[in-house]
Amino acid sequence: MALAIRLTRSGAKKRPYYRIVVADSRKSRDGRFIERLGTYNPMLAKDHPERVVLVKDRIEYWVGVGAQPSDRIQRFMAAAGMGDMPAIHDQPQKSKPKAKAMERLAEQESAKQAAEDAANAPAEEAPAEEPVVEEAVAEEAPAEEAAAEEPVAEEAPAEEAAAEEPAAEEEEAKG
Repeated sequence: MALAIRLTRSGAKKRPYYRIVVADSRKSRDGRFIERLGTYNPMLAKDHPERVVLVKDRIEYWVGVGAQPSDRIQRFMAAAGMGDMPAIHDQPQKSKPKAKAMERLAEQESAKQAAEDAANAPAEEAPAEEPVVEEAVAEEAPAEEAAAEEPVAEEAPAEEAAAEEPAAEEEEAKG
């Protein structure tokens, strides 16, 4: 017979009260038990002395006989100095993100990688381009001077053409 030290629930609706019992592990949670080993009242403050009451000598006896305490009971026992804190078990299926969350993570990762690549690529190319830009600026200086002279010449014919157009329109309106 596999023995378990576990909680059984009692109390009113939304006002739980638990008994710590040793029972056959095949029985239901609130079913038949062998012996009552303490109580747990979650409605009391965490530092209240009556929140968890354990009968230490009987718990030690049942653990010695082979009863397996549940994780919660192991925590109570560790807090009372009767053993070690239980290990936290991995639950890979429950803790693993679902399909849509995995897709979003993959998209975020690819966007992040693309941003890093874009940030790294111009940083490598920028020193190579800077001297070219400086040379281009030096070469453009004479071209800018020539360009500055040309628009003056171009502006005069454009102004003359603009002045001629209204005169032509006036003549057409009269004639």
